[in-house]
Amino acid sequence: MSQSVFAQRIQALRQAMQAHKVQACVVPTSDPHLSEYLPERWQGRQWLSGFEGSAGTLVVSDTYAGLWTDSRYWEQAEHDLQGTGITLMRAGQAGVPGPAAWLAEYLTPGERVSVDGQVLALQTYRQWQEVLSKKNIVLLTDIDVLNDVWTPRPALPQGTVFEHLAPFACRSRAQNLADVRAAMAEHQADWHWLSSLDDIAWLFNLRGNDVPYNPVFLAYALIGADTARLFVAPGKIAADLQERLLADGISIAPYDEAAGALACLPEGQALLLDPARSTVGTFGAAAFVDVVEAINPSQLFKSRKNAAEADHVRLTMEQDGAALCEFFAWFEAAQGRERITEITIDEQITAARSRRPNFVTPSFSTIAAFNANGAMPHYHATEQAHAVIDGNGLLLIDSGGQYLGGTTDITRVVPVGQVNDAQKRDYTAVLKGMIALSQAVFPCGTAAPLLDTIARMPIWQTGADYGHGTGHGVGYFMNVHEGPQSIAYRATINPNMAMEAGMITSNEPGLYRPGQWGIRIENLVLAVAGPQTEFGEFLQFETLTLCPIDTRCIDISLLSESERGWLNRYHEQVRERLLPWVEGGAKDWLLERTRAC
Repeated sequence: MSQSVFAQRIQALRQAMQAHKVQACVVPTSDPHLSEYLPERWQGRQWLSGFEGSAGTLVVSDTYAGLWTDSRYWEQAEHDLQGTGITLMRAGQAGVPGPAAWLAEYLTPGERVSVDGQVLALQTYRQWQEVLSKKNIVLLTDIDVLNDVWTPRPALPQGTVFEHLAPFACRSRAQNLADVRAAMAEHQADWHWLSSLDDIAWLFNLRGNDVPYNPVFLAYALIGADTARLFVAPGKIAADLQERLLADGISIAPYDEAAGALACLPEGQALLLDPARSTVGTFGAAAFVDVVEAINPSQLFKSRKNAAEADHVRLTMEQDGAALCEFFAWFEAAQGRERITEITIDEQITAARSRRPNFVTPSFSTIAAFNANGAMPHYHATEQAHAVIDGNGLLLIDSGGQYLGGTTDITRVVPVGQVNDAQKRDYTAVLKGMIALSQAVFPCGTAAPLLDTIARMPIWQTGADYGHGTGHGVGYFMNVHEGPQSIAYRATINPNMAMEAGMITSNEPGLYRPGQWGIRIENLVLAVAGPQTEFGEFLQFETLTLCPIDTRCIDISLLSESERGWLNRYHEQVRERLLPWVEGGAKDWLLERTRAC
């Protein structure tokens, strides 16, 4: 699409702003459920700007348009925004104000800013309100200016809802509801509101396909002491499943009646609501109840996988690892014989996974990035812009799968042709960081962000760094990114971010040289019980991911004996657990790539 189209859309938005008498309009990357991946209906920021990254905030005034996004997307945004008249604002860079701070500086007292409150987190609203009110700038949340210009706007997705069944579902709906109600009682809450889709899917043992890559469906839920209502569009849940839900005490109501149900709650009763996972629009509907603000209990419950779930994930990792063996065996054999592009990589790796039992979908859009493209952490190849895998360099592949028995996420970097000494030094520094975090032992209750420096130290020692976090939580046949834990030293620590046994987290340090190459090595790890001493109880990590780490990219002289020992033991485990699942070329590749170094 021509970049001039986006400039025209921005101008149309400005005209609508004038009609509403607002001087600035904010379009976040968000939907009413505060999802990471958005149904098309709420991809307004992308529709207006042309920027295809999964995170960013667009601010439009009468004379200025700026797109705030973090360092993962700076290079991509520079490309996508060319010719649109939209300025890239490098969020997190020194001297770059945040969107609210910029508005407070740019606008004059009494002027008005609009943002659709139906897609704005209550927590974010309060932060923005605090900044803007100091300058007497009015923040309006009851106007959706975008809706005036985005016509026709995409409809709501109509995917069907299905049940996550035993043996893969390792907890019953009754157990989940009982645990949530016990947490409600601790908060002295009569009701609990849920709008976050992963919490709803987990609570009711249901899955869907309304959101790309995440097996969730559009819904709201309202939980009482002895009632549970699930608000979902008619026709999405089959009659027999509705009967099973009703037998478990769960009634079904239309999706568009959710706000009305909130507004009808008895006056003076207490409603448990998570301000980070509820929108301003939701909060406004709960006008007559006393709101108790706390993290959704289900966020904590689903983050701690039980023993049965962990066992299913281990088996899933074997199937996922076997699929990767097949893929990499094909890739090495095809080099120099077939035309391979970044698009081909995505197709082949998805095809390999699809041949594995219990595979459902990819868990996110595969990142296949060759050489300079790898320097963009969330690069996405398209039919219009992609690289051919040819010559010399490094190929970064970040991919994952949704299986009935777990969710996978793995990044490997492999050589193409010759790898130079500088690339090997960078690769080895990243590997040292990943190994360091893999071997971490830490006291129970340690805040997850504090673990970040363990992985960064070997990279910092080379004078380098990376802009993204080192680890995110991973769901169980659920969102590939989930909380509350986050291994990122820049994150604001709160009491819910403690690493706990049963949590699955990514371990993915990186190093990126713009215009040259990018390196990231990622495994998923499970927090498990560690030593118990007179100093207390400790946790450590069990590595779950099973796939060789390419030793051809390593400068072995830079590894300590301890690091070499970890790598060789890891490869022994990978070989032992994957051999029963592979044959032919995939088996030969596995044996070759797990040789001791």
